[in-house]
This record gives sequence, structure tokens and C-alpha cells, in this order.
Amino acid sequence: MNQTRSTSGSHRRAGVAMSLCAMLGAFALVTGCATSTYPLMPAPTVYVGPQGKPLLAAAAAADQKAAIDLLYVTDRAPGTEAAKTLPYSAERSHSMAFGTVTVEFGEGVPLDTLVAQSTLSKRTVPLDLKLGPTTELGRFPPIPYGVEPVPTGLVRAPAAIEAHERAAAMLQREVARRLGAAPRKEVVLFVHGYANTFQDATFTMGELCHFLGREFVCAIFTWPAGGSRGLFFGYNVDRESGEFAVHHLKQAVRLIADTPGVEKLHLLAHSRGTDVLVTALRELEIEAYMGGLFLDSRFKVRNIVLMSPDLDLDVGVAKLFSIESDPTLPFGGTPNPRLVLPAPKLRLTVYMSEGDKALGVSEWLMGSLRRMGRVDQASLSKEQIAKSRAISGFATFVQVTNTAGFIGHSYFVSDPAVSADLVSLVRYGLEPGEPGRPLEEISRPFWRISPARAASN
Repeated sequence: MNQTRSTSGSHRRAGVAMSLCAMLGAFALVTGCATSTYPLMPAPTVYVGPQGKPLLAAAAAADQKAAIDLLYVTDRAPGTEAAKTLPYSAERSHSMAFGTVTVEFGEGVPLDTLVAQSTLSKRTVPLDLKLGPTTELGRFPPIPYGVEPVPTGLVRAPAAIEAHERAAAMLQREVARRLGAAPRKEVVLFVHGYANTFQDATFTMGELCHFLGREFVCAIFTWPAGGSRGLFFGYNVDRESGEFAVHHLKQAVRLIADTPGVEKLHLLAHSRGTDVLVTALRELEIEAYMGGLFLDSRFKVRNIVLMSPDLDLDVGVAKLFSIESDPTLPFGGTPNPRLVLPAPKLRLTVYMSEGDKALGVSEWLMGSLRRMGRVDQASLSKEQIAKSRAISGFATFVQVTNTAGFIGHSYFVSDPAVSADLVSLVRYGLEPGEPGRPLEEISRPFWRISPARAASN
């Protein structure tokens, strides 16, 4: 569930422009409704004004290149040359690929000009994003992997295992290479939402990487979204393609986390991508628990950020807290229902807006009581509020009221106060209530974005 940004600054995602697009834009990228230019998102307030923080540290500025090179992992099918499509289409691929893709900012804009313009509330130089070279570096075997009979049962086909191991080693070498050049030995992985193309996902991560100071290894997991078949321009097809992608995302997170040198992993997801991420993390959490570890210690996860989550509230909570609700699940091989769970070292942050019209349409279409991205404290029962307070030490629910754009679904990039909070969380590691983070407490773990505090930071 995404929306399109026009040249005036409202964000692109699934096209919303006029008439029919305005009615169905929360659900569709309609041909002729999307804009042809993709301006850089507005500057987060944390960088604007006399008290603004520097966008780039000296180590990142020394690179002297305006374009950003991203790592991508995808189970989209390759685009076709004859159709002049993007490097990858909205069709599914049974084999996961990975590679490098470049995001360019403006026409020949040097880095110093880009940085200066990136910290202005009103820019004087156009900074439209463009898709640069895309190079596939490796590909895993197609799933399901083959098996072969042996006298005692079945074994995985040796050829598939050898191909898998080669691809895994290549992916980890690429992550390690990027770590060597990054000021911080941390990876930020973004999972996009419904109706996004490969280009949409790349642009969003490119601008986020830019405003995170270009200090991290920045990566995208892009799944086969953007299909046009089915109900409401393919929403149901995208939903099932997201379920298809869970296996590959789980595999990608594990391989990245297991790369030597990775210190922290920050996982960001938007809209339908939050369900893909949460489902993959549930499986990884079970895997870690049965090995006697937890998600943060086993996979180095520091932040899980769910932005405008397009998933049923009850389903999302059940997936996020499946371990706590399954006391018979073996811990390290043996069930221990009374195990004292250590306080998580990771932080879960959920951005929500009751004014998110795209999620309102999703609620109607799915027949859900409430989408997680539209929940506020007033809509919860006393029991739900009490349980939420118990996790306030590591979970933050951020209410967004001043959403930018007609649909109000991509505020994490279109609203400078919200993007400033995201930067404060991921780049600076600030907790709610700390100076420099534009949040006002409602009642923990519920907070609200404060544009006034954002402007004063």
C-alpha cells in the first residue's frame, strides 16, 4: 500500500493524482496516474536550520560521489529487454538473486551541492532521483530444491546444495566488501510495500540511506509487488506474492546477519512489506529460540521498524509475540515454560496514523477490525493497553497525526518530522523521551510526533 509523490513533494508509491486515481490510488499504480519524476524526499527537520545536525560525517563525505550504490536482494523475475521494462518485473522468480543498483541525485549535481540542498526546507536545485546501473552478481537455485532417494530416505540434490553454497558465499562476500567501506559496520535492510516496482523500492532506500548519513551498508529486499492482475489492480496478487517472498527474506536476513563483521542489523518495512518482514522474523525467532538464543543475539537485530503496517492488528501481535505465547516450544531442545526471558536488546518501533486513508481502504477490503497502522490508544481495550505497557521497555508505538499528502500513507518520507524521528532512532540510537527526538509522551509505550519539538531540535 503506497502512494505516488508528485513534483510538489507528496510521495510516489501507488499512484494517486486525480478523479479515479484519487479514489483507487491507495490500491493501484494506474497507468497514466503516476508522475514521471521522483524528487528527493523533504529534508528531515533534524538537519534543517541553524541548529541542524550535519548530514554527512567526515568519513562519509570523503567518498565524494553523489550517487549511492545499494545492495539488493530479490525474488522478482528479471524484466524483459524487448518490453523495455525495469531490471526486474512484478512476476515471481523461484530463485533469489542479489546484486548492486545505483541511485543518482539530480543532473550532474556534485556531492557538496547535494548535501547543501538536502538540508534546505525549500530547495533551489532540482534533485530528481534516477535509476543508475543495475548489476546482478549472483543467484540461488530455484525453490523447492530437488531431492534424491537414498536407501534410508531422501537427501537434498547435491547440485542444488553446491549452487546454494556458492551463491551464499558470494552474497556474504559482497556484504563484507561493503562493510569494509562503510563507516559503521551495520546493515539497514528495507522491505517495501504493495504496488512498488523495483525502481520504487530502490529510490526509497536510496533517499533513506542518504539521510541516514551514508554511514551504513544500505540494502533492499524487493519482492514481486506491483502486479496488475486480480482485485483492485492486483492487491490480492501482491498479498500472496508477499507470502511467497517470506522464505527468501528469511534466508537473506540469516545470511546477512551471519556475515563476519556485521555488528547490527536494522530492519525497516512499509505497508504490506511489514507482514512479509514480521512473518519472516517469527520463523527466525523460533529458529533462534530452539537453539537456545533470541532474535537479537542470534541475528544481531537492533531495530525493527514497521511503518504504516498493513496487517491485521491481531495477526500482527500474534506473529510478533509468538514465542511468549507458546510455552511448550523447546528452548535449546527442552521445553521450559517458566524460562525467564531476558529483556530484548532490540527495539520495536511502529508508526501509526488514524488518518491513513490507504489502510482505511485495506480494512474495508480485508474485512479486518483494525489494521495495525491505524491503531491509536483510544481504540484499544484496557487489557490491550495493560499488555502494551509491559513491553514499553523495548517497544514504541508512534502516533502520527500531521500526515502529509492526500492518502497519508508514506509519511515516513513525506513528513519531515516523522523522517527526523526515524533518523534519530536508527542513526543516533535515541530512545523515546531523549533530547533530540521529536516525540511527546501520551502514555507509554504510546508517543506522538511533535512538529514543534522537531523544529526546535
